[in-house]
Amino acid sequence: MLHIQGFTFNHFQENTYVLWDETGSCMVVDPGCYFPEEKEQLKSFIEENKLKPELLVNTHCHIDHVLGNDFVIDTWKLPLHLHQGELKTYTGNSAFAAMFGIPKPQVPENLIFLEPNSKIKFGNTSFQVLFTPGHSVASVSFYQKESKILLAGDVLFKQSIGRTDLPGGNHQQLIDSIKQVLFKLPDECIVFSGHGPSTTLGEEKLNNPYLR
Repeated sequence: MLHIQGFTFNHFQENTYVLWDETGSCMVVDPGCYFPEEKEQLKSFIEENKLKPELLVNTHCHIDHVLGNDFVIDTWKLPLHLHQGELKTYTGNSAFAAMFGIPKPQVPENLIFLEPNSKIKFGNTSFQVLFTPGHSVASVSFYQKESKILLAGDVLFKQSIGRTDLPGGNHQQLIDSIKQVLFKLPDECIVFSGHGPSTTLGEEKLNNPYLR
């Protein structure tokens, strides 16, 4: 059985997720933990639940989604999985870091590049990698068919969509990613977004004002 726990971290109120199954293996998605107490909260949850981190993945590499990458990598000795096209986004975080007076995130050395429609796996669980650009140049989403769970990053929110005014953003591409990729999944699929509460694809098809 698949379990998911969300945390809201950093200046940007970003959602970080830990997912695990009956084996105790887990996946960390978009660690945004920046402050010491946030890092301790993530570490304590994983240790108290006797979980074994096996995967570290980024849906995309805007600064709010990568602030905790180094902490997770250093603590559990994991490589970072991301789409190769997001490296430019990662290295382009300098201006945002300076704006908010925080250190520039450094691209980790140990990288594994995700291919669209490939699978990532931890324990007995696998997720399909979906290519969903538009909010960023090479954003990906992760779909677990059996549990009908979708990790959408900042592509789709409850009654909203990702912004497209940041470098690499493209409004029409974002709409296409949602309608041609995400909306092909079952309506009952639960969407866990990079900010805000969860929703379902069916709800967003009916009620999202940006997608009518």
